[in-house]
Amino acid sequence: MKKLLFYITMLISVTVHAQDSLPTVQLPKNLTVHFISPEPVQYVDISSKALAGDLPLKNVVRIKLKDSTKNFEDAVITIAGETFIAQYHIVPGGAAAPTEINIMPADTRPLDIAGIGFSKNQLKAMTLNLMAEKPGGSVEKVSAFGIKGQLNHVYTLGDYIFLDVSYKNKTRLKYDIDEFRFKVEDKKITKASNVQSVELKPEYILVETPSFEKYYRNVFVFKKLTFPGNKVLHVELSEQQISGRIITLNISYKDILNADTLPN
Repeated sequence: MKKLLFYITMLISVTVHAQDSLPTVQLPKNLTVHFISPEPVQYVDISSKALAGDLPLKNVVRIKLKDSTKNFEDAVITIAGETFIAQYHIVPGGAAAPTEINIMPADTRPLDIAGIGFSKNQLKAMTLNLMAEKPGGSVEKVSAFGIKGQLNHVYTLGDYIFLDVSYKNKTRLKYDIDEFRFKVEDKKITKASNVQSVELKPEYILVETPSFEKYYRNVFVFKKLTFPGNKVLHVELSEQQISGRIITLNISYKDILNADTLPN
């Protein structure tokens, strides 16, 4: 019995010490506290049932007391982003307590999870650097309906493939973008064969532009983009109109294999 009481005392002591070492955030009774994350939040845990929390935005965690009339002692909130985890000790606070908490690097620990890859912020920075470069020559190109499309460059970094694509509109008609579709299909299709098509979704798209009049350029990022040599990656750009123009740019596996390393 004495040993049991000793272990319980030690456990309580360790728990209290762990909470004391965490950054402290005061939670007023009748107010809401917002945690602002530098990247999209993937996971949230609140240790007390006395608190309610939600994600009103991808990078904002909101907490408040469920019942402000009841006594609240303390709690621990855990917030995990794409590349970090942060914990805060929540204690009762007065009306003057700050209600907007920026999650700072000093309050975080890195997440070392195999295969997690780059965060959205990191991909954004990389693709913006690519957009600052001149497109250069064309790796692949296509022309249809007065639209000229081309693959400017293919870059690689780790498991990621970056496709720099642009379009020039030689007509006087504005092009209203319906969607981009990326499909891996057989290079040669015969009438007797069944067409096998695999649609791919980009890991990240730099800009979401609804339309363009003369020029459009974007960077699409894929993770672990590989396909057999007898297949081709179709980049299909379609227009919103019912009889809209569809431009398909073909990218071969050789283009992927010849990708350059992403410049610093």
